[in-house]
Amino acid sequence: MDSIITYLLLLNQYLLNVIYKQTLFIAKHIPLSQWKFDDSNSPEYQKFKVDKLPKIIRFEKVDYLLLLAYYKHKYNKVVRPVQRRNDNSVPEGIVCPKCGAPHLYIYDNNGNRGQYQCKVCSQIFNESNSVTNPIVLLCPYCGHTLAPNKDRKHFKIHKCINPKCSFYLSNLKKLPDGIKPSEKYKFKLHYIYREFTVDFFKMDLHEISKRAVNFSFKKFNPHIMGLCLTYHVNLNLSTRQTANALSDVHGIKISHTMVANYAQTAAAVIKPFVDSYDYKPSTILSADETYIKVKGVRRYVWLVMDACKKSILGYQVSDTRAVGPCILTMRMAFDKFKDFPGKALKFIADGYSAYPLARQTFELEENKIFDIIQVIGLTNEDAVSKEYRWVKQIVERCNRTFKHSYRVTNGYGSDDGAYYGVSLWVAYYNFLRPHAYNYKRPLNELDDLIQADNMPAKWQMLIVLGQQTILNMQS
Repeated sequence: MDSIITYLLLLNQYLLNVIYKQTLFIAKHIPLSQWKFDDSNSPEYQKFKVDKLPKIIRFEKVDYLLLLAYYKHKYNKVVRPVQRRNDNSVPEGIVCPKCGAPHLYIYDNNGNRGQYQCKVCSQIFNESNSVTNPIVLLCPYCGHTLAPNKDRKHFKIHKCINPKCSFYLSNLKKLPDGIKPSEKYKFKLHYIYREFTVDFFKMDLHEISKRAVNFSFKKFNPHIMGLCLTYHVNLNLSTRQTANALSDVHGIKISHTMVANYAQTAAAVIKPFVDSYDYKPSTILSADETYIKVKGVRRYVWLVMDACKKSILGYQVSDTRAVGPCILTMRMAFDKFKDFPGKALKFIADGYSAYPLARQTFELEENKIFDIIQVIGLTNEDAVSKEYRWVKQIVERCNRTFKHSYRVTNGYGSDDGAYYGVSLWVAYYNFLRPHAYNYKRPLNELDDLIQADNMPAKWQMLIVLGQQTILNMQS
């Protein structure tokens, strides 16, 4: 009986070894057709891929007299006025908005329907002398003009529809064998570019909450307010638990609404100091987003932190997981640099497409050129993940720390409360919380806070520093 069991075990091991060798042979020498196209196992994810920037031709004014002289010198060609073959003439008030050529050099481009073209610079415009296309987007692969394809809430999608585009032809060759023509729409084949219609670089990052109250204490005093912030932020108690703790421990009768008002006001005052403090950041940043609940509805918290010094440099709370909040968070982080490091910056994020889109926007709007390093997945399946996994884990650990303080609140009651709740937590994390990384001391040690004897006094000093920052900003 024992010999039969031993024989069966040996046979089982032999068969497993054969299966392993056959699988290895297939993987090396017989690649599956679906592996030929990236992400072909899930074509829905291909729409989130970010292509490189297009070639952009911007509207710039020139002088038509200089252009006429240039044509004469370069090509020995004299550009003569338009010869009209019919009685329709261009009104004398029509002038090219680009080069200033008079009506003598203007074509009637569409038969008295209001569109004109300049013979000198070839600019197309309408009756009100406004340019039809002030910015022309060209495909970086074939040079074909991009066509508007879709109009979304905050951006427009431009698409290269040239059937001979090298990018399109290359993707066609990568399609799985035997795919039906009706299923090609599932794969991203054409070059696309997302043009944002909202200027995220003109938005105010330091707006003050409408629910903030003043510090004219009628019934309580600054020490009680410091106690409220200590229980509420440091010890992760909700506003009702904070009110109960003050009543049971200190005999202070205070409502949970007043605790919330104190937190809102303190956040509004401290936030400018936290956002404008000179953190002296390193050139390795890590970004991630997590979700919270506001009145039972999902919201998102974006964080960008210094991977070396562990300080949180940028944060936002948003109702969408779009690229707009990502840009605002990165703006807050990049403002901490006195001199932007450029290509020396290592910005590590996950595989979400909002980060490459934000990078393109920074390159276009502020000429800040840097690279996004995306650590994809939970396992180190590529060289990039092996090298930068530790950076991604730092911000993931920070997310878990935030979630620990957030869960006791059972969600926030308003978007405004969520934003300023996160603001207070960032102030506590950067300036008050003891960190093992810094030998149980705060990440950023301030002389004013070291002199304070207890935590309520430290919160009061943070408020004083915030008030001084606001006065300096106003002056």
